[in-house]
Order: sequence, then C-alpha cells, then structure tokens
Amino acid sequence: MITFKIEVEQEEDGCWLAEVLELPGVLAYVQSQEAAVSKVQALALRVVAERLDHGEAGPQRLGISFAAT
Repeated sequence: MITFKIEVEQEEDGCWLAEVLELPGVLAYVQSQEAAVSKVQALALRVVAERLDHGEAGPQRLGISFAAT
C-alpha cells in the first residue's frame, strides 16, 4: 500500500496550495482547500497511471491512499 502525504497551506493571496510530497511537481493552486486537495489527488493518480502505463512502477499490485498533513 502506498500512502501519499498531501501538504496543504493557504497562501497570502487567499488561494490554497496542495502538494503531494512523494511526487515532486504534483501540486494544485486554487481558491478553496477542498478543491486543492481534490485536484492534487486527481493529478497524483494521473501521474501514477502514466508510470504504470510506461512500466515505471514495477509489476506488483498497487494500493493507494492519501493522508493530509
């Protein structure tokens, strides 16, 4: 089971930044905290799917969960 940690913080302009710590560059910057978390989870799943599609994630079965920090 892979657990991705999501770091969420509010910026000075009021927007929210959510980042998946284990996947550099996977982040979302939007108006609400809920939208930031939702968007960054969707992006992380796309990145993992691409890696699986290209054989970069290994042959084992995957279980994925998200944990907010």
